[in-house]
Amino acid sequence: MAFDKSRLSASGRQQLDAFAAQIKTLRYEFITVTGHTDRLGEQVYNVRLSERRAQVVGDYLRDAAGIPAYKLLVRGQNGANQITQPGACVGTKATKALIACLQPDRRVDLEV
Repeated sequence: MAFDKSRLSASGRQQLDAFAAQIKTLRYEFITVTGHTDRLGEQVYNVRLSERRAQVVGDYLRDAAGIPAYKLLVRGQNGANQITQPGACVGTKATKALIACLQPDRRVDLEV
């Protein structure tokens, strides 16, 4: 997701549509939707942002894909679970280069 945003992009909606189509025939107990942020910003803010990211994905899966709300476990996790390798993205100020480097950390994971 974009830096400091919790909106779905067109490509994000396409990916969720493909995901929903793949699991349509599966029998599953629930889907865990986990939002993530990068390490920039304050922890309290990032927790809320990660929760909003997860919620927007959960809402899309419920409304557009028809997945029942009771089968969606939506949660946020701040920048603690990074994909970027330690030391790969140097710095603490939100420069364009650092924001671009940390892009993989800003995501929503789905687990069936």
